[in-house]
Order: sequence, then C-alpha cells, then structure tokens
Amino acid sequence: MGQQPWPREPVPSLAGDVWHWQLEAMHVVSRVRADLRARIAHPSVSSTSTDDARDGLLLVFEELASNALRHGGGAVRALVVAGTDGWLLDLSDEAPDHPPIPAVDRDPALGGMGLHLVAQLSTAYGWEGRPGRKHVWAMLPNGLAPLEPAQDRVPEPRAGDHPRRE
Repeated sequence: MGQQPWPREPVPSLAGDVWHWQLEAMHVVSRVRADLRARIAHPSVSSTSTDDARDGLLLVFEELASNALRHGGGAVRALVVAGTDGWLLDLSDEAPDHPPIPAVDRDPALGGMGLHLVAQLSTAYGWEGRPGRKHVWAMLPNGLAPLEPAQDRVPEPRAGDHPRRE
C-alpha cells in the first residue's frame, strides 16, 4: 500500500475566540502550548469542555506544530479558534506543495504516528494549499457531545498484509 496524503479540504470557518502565535523554532512550541493551556483553563472555556477534550487539543496542537516546524518551511503560524462546540486548529507553513503524509507500514517505535493520532482525536481534518502557504487543520470536539468519527481517509498505521477495518 502506497502512502496516501492527508485529505485535501479547505480550512473550515468557525465562530469563536481566535488566538494566534508565530512559531520560530521547536523550543517555542512548549511556551505556546503553556499559553494555550492557560487560555483553555479559563472558566469560560473549561466550563464548556471536558478535561479529556482539552488534553486532546493540547496533544493535537503539539503534533501539528512540531510537524509544521520539522516538515514545513519558513514562517510557521498557529491559529486556534475556540468555538462553542470545540476548537479549530490551523497550523500553516511556507511549503504549499508538500502535503502532510501519514506514515504507513512503519513500526510505531520509529515514530511518525502523529497524524494518525490527530485523525483519531478530531471530528474533521485536512490541508489546504494557498498562495505561498500550506494550512494543516483539525476540528476537535469539546467532549460534551458524542464524538462523531472523522472521515476515514487516513490509512491504518500498520497496514501490512492485514485487511483494513471498516
């Protein structure tokens, strides 16, 4: 089975509070993650979401941010929109012609499973190329409503000779 790119879908719009950061280097991710943690701990957000959902948001943020810095290029920007039903994460870089590609047939001990984790925690996800920028995004639930599975377009991390579960 060959590598399949992340679904090419436009970044959705979501009404809510908008937070954004510049990520100049990997060490900045932990500082921004701490800022994001503080923002989602505010009673206006924490009262409308579960602990697990907020932990999932932080995990997905860290995965997408580190991917943008490692595999993207140029200036990396992070945008989080806190909506009433969940969050939109949009990480963009200056590599619009390089879509994210989930690892397939790789031993999980070797890493590279982040996009699979993002897919499991998200209600929707995708990427969009715009002039000069690539946007990789994920919609995450607030944890209060039942989780609808995201689109089933990402291959299993260890496809091998095993049939895919539908």
